[in-house]
Amino acid sequence: MAFEIPGSYVWDFWFAWHEETIHLFFLTAPRTIDHADLRHPNARIGHATSQDLMNWKYEGIVLAPSAPPYWDDGTTWTGSVVKRPDGKWMMFYTGTMLSEERKYQRIGAAVSDDLFVWVKLGTGPLLEIDPDIYETYDVTRWHDQAFRDPWVYPDPAGRGWRMIFTAREKDGHPGGSGVIGQASSPDLLVWKVEKPLFRIGYYGEMEVPQIFELDGWWYCLFSNASRYMEPTYLATRKTGAETGTHYIRSRSPSGPFELVEDSFFGGDPVGRFYGGRFLRTRAGTPVFMAFLNHSADGIFVGEISDPLPIW
Repeated sequence: MAFEIPGSYVWDFWFAWHEETIHLFFLTAPRTIDHADLRHPNARIGHATSQDLMNWKYEGIVLAPSAPPYWDDGTTWTGSVVKRPDGKWMMFYTGTMLSEERKYQRIGAAVSDDLFVWVKLGTGPLLEIDPDIYETYDVTRWHDQAFRDPWVYPDPAGRGWRMIFTAREKDGHPGGSGVIGQASSPDLLVWKVEKPLFRIGYYGEMEVPQIFELDGWWYCLFSNASRYMEPTYLATRKTGAETGTHYIRSRSPSGPFELVEDSFFGGDPVGRFYGGRFLRTRAGTPVFMAFLNHSADGIFVGEISDPLPIW
C-alpha cells in the first residue's frame, strides 16, 4: 500500500534508519487548496515511521515556516537527515521568505535527539547561494533562484561532509541551465559552496538529487519534468517528452559523472513517478521509492509509492 494522508497531499520525501525503524520525512499540504500546484507555498514537513517500508504510522508535522520576519517564514521545503558524531540528528531543509515572494531559496537546518521533536538551528540559514558560481534570481531567465533540496552525506574520502543540491548555472540557454551543485563542510555547520558536481545543458532544473553507491558505481538520482527541458534537446531526444526520475553515474563519488542514456530510470510521458529515492530495506536489499505524481488523466496524486526492487 502506498503511503498517503487522507485529506492531504504528500510529495518530496527523505528518510533515516534508526535501529529497526525507518523515519520518513516529506512535504505535505491540505487537499482543500484550490489547485494542486498551490500546495508548494502551503507545504509543511511531515513525519511517518515504519518497520517494513509498507505499513506506515503518521507521526504529524515536525517543521513549518517560522513567524515573519525570518529567513524561512515563506516555506520549509525538501531536505535530508544525517546523524552527527555526537549522536544528535540534523535535518537540512530549504527555506524561503514571504517578503521576497518565496523567490530566493536558502538552506538551513534543525536538530533532534530522537527524530520526533525538531528545533531549528540558529537564527539564519547555513548556506546561501554563491553568485560567482550559480545563477541568482533573474526573472528573464527563470521563475526562481534555485538553491534547494540539500542531500547531505559523509565525505567518502573521510574529509567531513558533503552536500549536493538543485541549482542553475549563469550561462547557457535558460531551459538547459540546471545543474547539480555541491558544497563541503568539516563539521556540518560551516559550509563552502563549490562548483557543480554535474552539468550537461539539457535540463532547466535537476531536482531532489541523491547520491549513493551500488555495486561499484556511484549514482546520482535527479528528477525533471519535460516542460523544463532545453527545447532543442527535447525535440531530438530518442524517447520524446518524459517526466520522472533520472540518474547519472561515475566510478568515483567526485566524478566525472555521465548521463548513461536518454531514457529515464523511472519516467514516462504522464510523469507517474517523481522525486525518486534509493534506500535499503532492513535486510539490506536496495529498493526505489518515489512520490506518485500524475495519474493517467494528468491529475496530481500526492502519495508515496511502495518500495520497488532495483538492480
